Order: sequence, then C-alpha cells, then structure tokens
Amino acid sequence: MIVGIDLGTTNSLVAYLKEGVPTAIPNSHGEFLTPSVVSVDDTGTVLVGAIAKERLIKHHDHTAASFKRLMGSQQIVKLGKHKFKPEELSALVLRALKADAEAALGVEIMEAIISVPAYFNDQQRKATRIAGELAGLKVNRLINEPTAAALFHGIQERGTEAKFLVFDLGGGTFDVSILEKFEGVMEVRATGGDSFLGGDDFTNTLVELFANKAELSSKQKDNRQNMAAIRFAAEEAKRKLNDAHSHEMQVVIDGESKTVTISQEAYEQQCKPLLERLRAPVERALRDARLRVADLDEVVLVGGATRMAVVRKLAAQLFGRLPARHLDPDQTIALGGAVCAGLSMRHVDFEEVVLTDVCPHSLGIEISERNAQGGLENGIFMPIIERNTVIPASRVRSVFTLADQQAALKISVYQGESRSCSNNVLLGGIEIAIPKRPAGEISADIRYTYDINGILDIDIDIEKAGISKNLVIKKLAGNVSDEEIEHRRHELAALKVHPRDQEENRLLVERASRLYEQLLGDERERMGYMLGQFNAILETQDKASIAKARQEFTQALDAIERNNVW
Repeated sequence: MIVGIDLGTTNSLVAYLKEGVPTAIPNSHGEFLTPSVVSVDDTGTVLVGAIAKERLIKHHDHTAASFKRLMGSQQIVKLGKHKFKPEELSALVLRALKADAEAALGVEIMEAIISVPAYFNDQQRKATRIAGELAGLKVNRLINEPTAAALFHGIQERGTEAKFLVFDLGGGTFDVSILEKFEGVMEVRATGGDSFLGGDDFTNTLVELFANKAELSSKQKDNRQNMAAIRFAAEEAKRKLNDAHSHEMQVVIDGESKTVTISQEAYEQQCKPLLERLRAPVERALRDARLRVADLDEVVLVGGATRMAVVRKLAAQLFGRLPARHLDPDQTIALGGAVCAGLSMRHVDFEEVVLTDVCPHSLGIEISERNAQGGLENGIFMPIIERNTVIPASRVRSVFTLADQQAALKISVYQGESRSCSNNVLLGGIEIAIPKRPAGEISADIRYTYDINGILDIDIDIEKAGISKNLVIKKLAGNVSDEEIEHRRHELAALKVHPRDQEENRLLVERASRLYEQLLGDERERMGYMLGQFNAILETQDKASIAKARQEFTQALDAIERNNVW
C-alpha cells in the first residue's frame, strides 16, 4: 500500500485510498491533523505532535516547530542534550504518521507519496526524500502541494473541462499553480510562490503588535518563554479576528498579566507587506500561463492559513469572485497525495487520469560574456531549463572557453530568474581540469535533466578532451550515501519514543502544565491541585479509574480554556 502524506510546516496528515476514495487517517488522539512539532523530555523520550505542541511554552528549549523552513539547510536544532538536522525532525513526524496509519489500517506501510511546496528547490526536495527514508519509507514520489490539491479537486468533478488556479497558503510556504483539466488530463500550466511566506508570518505580525502595544522591554522580548507565550496567544487571536472586529490578547509576562486589544483594522494594516508578497506570484503565474483572471473557471484555496479573513479578502480582490470553499483546506493536499498513490499503483478508478507538472524555477549555470567593447562580463545567468517547462524535461546547452590556455572549466549551478547570478540561488558546482588550448577550441555540452520528483541531474560532456562528468553538488543536504542514511535511520530508531497507549494521558498532563503557566492566582492554584490529583490517579495504573479521571479532567480543561482569553 502507498499512502499520501502532507508534511506541513504547522500540521501534517496522512491519507490512503479506501475502495477508490481518498480518505484521511486519524492519529492516536482521533484527530486528522498532527502538529509538526517535536519535543524531548527530561528522560530523553521523544514526543511528537499534540503533546510536543503543548510543551512549546514551558519547555521551549526542548521543543521545535516550523522546522520545515529549515529543510535543505545545514542548520542544527538542539533539543536539550539532543541535536537534530531538519530532515531528522521531519523524519520523526513522518514516523509518527506511519505508525498511526499502521495502527488504523492494520498493515505495514512501506511506501509514500510526500507533498512538497512547488517552490522548494533541489536541496529542500532531496532533504524531504531523506526524511522519508529515515522514517523507514520508500518515497515513491514527491508531488508539488498545489498539484496534489488540484488532483483531488479534479477527480471530484470528472468529465468537465476547466482552467483553475490553486492558491495554497500553508503555515510556512505559499504556492500558486494554474492548471487545465481536459479529457482526463490534469496539466499544470504555470506555478509560482514563496518558500518563506505562510501563516507563521501572519502570527509573527500579531506577536509584534502585542509586544509594541504592551510596551515590552528588550529583556522581556529576549525571553524565549515570554515570546512563546505571546505566540500561543497570537495563534488564538489570528483565529478570532476572522469573525470579530477586535480581540483581547492576554498573556502572563514575568508573572504579570498583560492585556492588549487588537483591532481587525490594525491587524490588516500590519499585514499589508505580507499581502503584497502574496499578490506578486499570482500575477506572474498568470503571465506565464498566458491567461487573464477572466479566463479562470475557478479559484481553489488550500492550506489552513487561507481561513484567515485578510487572505480571503485579498483573494476576492485579486480574482473578482469568492474562491471555492467546498474543499477542506487542511486535508486537500494529503487526499491529493492519496490520489497520486492510486495513479502510481495503477488503481482501476484512476486509469483515465493523467497528471503533468512543471519545473517551478529556471535552472542554469553561471557564464561570462564579451560585451560590445570587448571586455569580459562575469556572473551572468544562462538558463538551461526555464521555469514552467513541462517535466520530466531534458535540455542541453553548449559553452566554450573564453581564454587562451584555459586550464579549468568551472560549472556553477544556479536557480532563479535574474540575469545576475548574485541575485539567484547557488545550488552547487564543480571544477573540471581541461587541456590547454586556444580560446573557443574546447567546448562542453551541459545537460540538465529534471524529473517528476523535482530532482535535478547534470551531465557534462567535453568531447574533445574525452571527459564526461555527472555533477555532484556537495552543498546539498541530499548528498549522503545509502550507508549514512541507514546509519542515521538506526540512530533515530534507537531514540526512546513515548508509548502510543499512554499518549492521551501525557497530552492532558502537558496541556494542564501549559495552562498552569498561563493562569494566575486562584485559578492557577486550582489547576495545580487538579494536575496533582490526576497524576496521583495515573500512578495507581487502574485503567477504569484513569479513563474516568481523564474524561473529567478533559472537561475541566475545556471549560477553563473557554472562560479565559489567551
């Protein structure tokens, strides 16, 4: 069986085909969304999901979130005494999703389709593939998130022809794709986006608003626990401002309760730079697809952040219509991944469906050119595969030596759209020794091959010198051997993981501990008493008593959160 996985910045989700119908799989708490959060407790036990999320305030030094934004980098995340690479943290989330799917379906899950932002570069895609392998999964394919969403959307209305735009704003990334559906074919016409723009940035705007209005000192802002508490309150405020004209943010800072009223108008004003960043990729994707807004039959919003009123308002302004709301923005990508799994398994229900995709970025090399005056101009970007080329694609360009007796050919691989390489992203490079000859006598054919997983492979052929090279980009997070992946997988597997059958109890304890931190006075004292009582019942190991206490404790915590503004 192949499952579809939406590995998100904020939440992740796994889905499968149930009798030909894409179906989300609940986790051990009965929820479909698993927070993409990892924590390590004092005993060295790894906690993933809702339990880890509850520890973000009180145990911020031992907890990590939004690490999807670090994928493809060499950054190390320290959780207590443990150190993790971003792909290892993602692997722990994927491993939890794998375990949930196996528990729910009663079969071993070995393969997965994993979604990635369309605007992820080669490094980030390879890191995602490694994360899957570290989790014990064979990554059958990486699928662009808006493409997955469009695939699910497309099968809901088979037999119809349409041009539609998918506006995908998640917790940490933004993608826009324009697709055309005809005769069973789902063809991506153009894609664009921003890999560092998402719901987290809108939350950060509220954090800044609160900190400024509350007149916090630099010392208070530098306190990570204070900022974690403000961020928690900001997430709630972001949801409340979808329906209310204003919202009171109340946060305990250094033992003192601070309350700030945030108006919807002030929030929207602060969000203007972010909204402008959403506008630009949409306009460029339309230009690349050679379409006008009026040519679109439908606009589909995907990703939890599209629930924000400010985003829906922008979408309505951009497209001159209310976007489609019949799809669940949180589940659509994973469900599309399940459809893609059906395509991979040649499922009978999807025999007539064909999916095409495009390269999201222009990919090329750095060259030098002679200008009109005969001088040498360096650092010029020469595209080999241009953005929105249908994939898989293979393109070749030739380059020549510019200097007499040139002894080496340097190939630097870039991604971007600027003529100047300094404004593009360097993916890596290689230097090749060549025979010394007069200028222009030695040439090299450089072939770029870009596959459906968004992985770039480069072949360099210098015929006159009898040299052929396959480019190894050493800076890539994906440049690791099978042996190293296996070693790292065993290291992750050796970590102590909290037992699934005790997760409900642990989640309540962490939730109560978080509330204790947020409350003051009598309410805080009462919370401490209830937490002590619940821990005492857990120590009895009496299942019936624990189940009864868990139900009562959950109801009490629900009531406390309803009656307080965070």
